[in-house]
Amino acid sequence: MMIFDVSKTKSIANTFIAELRDEHIQKDSMRFRKNMERLGEFFAYEISRSLKYTNQEIVTPLGVSSCEVLTQQPVLATILRAGLPLQQGLLNVFDKAECCFISAYRKVDKGGDFVIQMDYISTPDLEGKVLIMADPMLATGQSMVMCCKELINRYKIAELHIVAAIASAEGVAHVRANLPKAKLWLGAIDQEMTSKSYIVPGLGDAGDLAYGEKI
Repeated sequence: MMIFDVSKTKSIANTFIAELRDEHIQKDSMRFRKNMERLGEFFAYEISRSLKYTNQEIVTPLGVSSCEVLTQQPVLATILRAGLPLQQGLLNVFDKAECCFISAYRKVDKGGDFVIQMDYISTPDLEGKVLIMADPMLATGQSMVMCCKELINRYKIAELHIVAAIASAEGVAHVRANLPKAKLWLGAIDQEMTSKSYIVPGLGDAGDLAYGEKI
C-alpha cells in the first residue's frame, strides 16, 4: 500500500493543516471549510501526478500544441456531511469529475459502543473508473472500509485513492488490512485515540466545525 503523508514534507499544505487544528482559528467556520477545501485541492494535484494521460494536439489561434491531458476523469466520493469541503477541493481541480455521496455515521448504544450505519449511496457508474474517496478524519477506519467495500462489491473499480486530513495510526492499520490495494493520501497521522474513538491531538469534530454542532 502506498501512503503519502503531508506532514513528512515541506509544503503550504502543512499551513492549512495547522489552521485546521488551531482551536482559535476553528471558531471561523468559513475559514475551516476553506482550509479543508484548499487541502483537497493540494491532494488533487498530488493524485493527478499518478494518473494516466494521453497526448493530444490542441489547436491554438497561432498554431498547434502537443499537450498531455487526463485519459479519464476520476469519480470523487465522500461520506456526508463532514467530507463535503474536502470533496469540493478535489472537484475544484478535477472539475469535470462525477461525484458519489454516501450517508454513513456512528450509531452509538447506551454503553457508548458504536456500529457504522450506512443508509444511502448515490453514485454514477464506477465500472473501470478511478475512485477518490474523501473523508476528513480517518479514526477507526471502519466507516471508510465499509463504504469502499460496498462500492467495490458493486463495481470493478480500476484504482482506489483515499484522502483524509487527519488519520489515526489505528485507522491506517485497519485500512491497510482490509483495502491493501488502496493508495492513502493523508495530511498527518496521529498516534492516539480517545475511548470514544476521537483522534488525539486531531482537530475535533470536522462536521460540527464546518457546519455547526449537530443535536
